[in-house]
Amino acid sequence: MQKNKRTGKVNTIVMAGIISLLLSACSPEPVHYNEEEAYTPPKTGSSVTIKDPETATSSGNVTYLDSTPVCLECTAPGTDTVGNEFVTVDYSNHKDGYIMVDYVGTAQKTKLQLTGPDNVTYTYDLHNGPASFPLTAGDGNYSVSVCENIIDSKYSVVFADTLSLTGISEFGPYLHPSSYVNYTASCKTVKKGAELASKCTTKLEVVTSIYDYITSNITYDYDKAETVQSGYTTDVDTILSKGTGICLDYSAVMATMLRTQSIPTRLEVGYTGKDMVYHAWISVYIEDIGWINGIIRFNGNEWSLVDPTFGASMGDSNKLKSYIGDGTNYSVKYIY
Repeated sequence: MQKNKRTGKVNTIVMAGIISLLLSACSPEPVHYNEEEAYTPPKTGSSVTIKDPETATSSGNVTYLDSTPVCLECTAPGTDTVGNEFVTVDYSNHKDGYIMVDYVGTAQKTKLQLTGPDNVTYTYDLHNGPASFPLTAGDGNYSVSVCENIIDSKYSVVFADTLSLTGISEFGPYLHPSSYVNYTASCKTVKKGAELASKCTTKLEVVTSIYDYITSNITYDYDKAETVQSGYTTDVDTILSKGTGICLDYSAVMATMLRTQSIPTRLEVGYTGKDMVYHAWISVYIEDIGWINGIIRFNGNEWSLVDPTFGASMGDSNKLKSYIGDGTNYSVKYIY
């Protein structure tokens, strides 16, 4: 990944200031009757006394979202599988948006290639033991091949098959962990996300709170950007602890926090800016709004694109706007 040398003070996004009209709507004041007394309905022409319900104050009746983390697990129950002596591909839970691949061979370097109905080929490193991989192209045929390294960039295909998969959940791939957004319920990143969401009243406020924390507490690691190797994936707790990382790290940490708050989150990799820098960012789905791409600044009237890395490293909003443009500068290559 190329590094971005523009730095500056963090801008706090005003996103869900958005709806920061707190939901102080009240229900009518209940009427209590003595259980021993029979209720007599009013008659036409009679007089009754009716009191208007009191209006709740924003400080007294704010309803916060339940921020208890939801950590969906990827499992391989073995109901539907294909494979051979080297590989088992378990697609039993494909409707939840993922397959599990278990490699038991002895090659030091092994790759999984997964090509969906969009004809985009994803290449992953495989290690011994089961791992989950998202089905981000929706329903259709998925070509699965496992390749062992022979020498240099030469590989031998030890398993290949095509799976016809239907009924894939629209949001399943973006609510489960995967190789690029890898976490468990015990992760400190998951717990921190719950803490940041605990005083939020809307999903948008959750996004804002998490975004603000990440862009204020993680700095860009230019040295790492210069030396990172192909196939690198993020240890989210390490990034949270060190407080520094590259664009993929920012995106993985934020995606972890949001997914475990039941907010569908795509980690996207592609090119951005006039110079078409290879980059990673996230997009989120909010009910009643839809997918918000590129993650976001909201000024009360309109959305503009800000992703976690640029939000942390670029303080001048005019420079930021000129760099990312109106969103057309974001060219997605892979979705995880």
